[in-house]
Amino acid sequence: MIAIVKYNAGNIQSVKYALERLNTEYVVTDDPKILSSCEKVIFPGVGEASSAMNYLRKTKLDEVLINLKQPFLGICLGLQLMCKNSSENETDCLNIFDYHVTKFDETKGYKIPHMGWNQIQFDSNNLLFKGVEQDSYCYFVHSYYVPSGENTIATCEYADVSFSASVNRDNYFGVQFHPEKSGKIGTKILKNFLEL
Repeated sequence: MIAIVKYNAGNIQSVKYALERLNTEYVVTDDPKILSSCEKVIFPGVGEASSAMNYLRKTKLDEVLINLKQPFLGICLGLQLMCKNSSENETDCLNIFDYHVTKFDETKGYKIPHMGWNQIQFDSNNLLFKGVEQDSYCYFVHSYYVPSGENTIATCEYADVSFSASVNRDNYFGVQFHPEKSGKIGTKILKNFLEL
């Protein structure tokens, strides 16, 4: 059984549809016992960092999420909340990854949010990208980004910045793009996660 974390952020519906397309059983929950006992956990999100983190702290979900041992996938805001902190309302996050989430520079003439299809370059040895072609296109919607660093396993370029399209440390994975909205490539990446 796959757990989808229920918290104060949107985008759960499209993740549910993606799992249904893959004939995968799931539960949407904020119950610590269920989250701890599920085979894998998906942490999706569209929304604003500080209100999402306030909800996680209020419900003590923050303590649960940082202590999980099974494969864990954060998507979009889910990835950003796994970082140390975010410049979105100066928010302290879960600190699973030692990154500071930064806003794209609006003075450079690029459209913010970064929205649409963009290519990713990745570590082809990482099982999350098994069978995926280098420079594949994935679907992004975000105004804030995770810089490239030690735990980066995929990058993307936008607004003169090469940022983390995906990160991984131990059982924790995060993707800035939306695999559930990225067609066949996204389906393959989700399938790879489910098979970890």
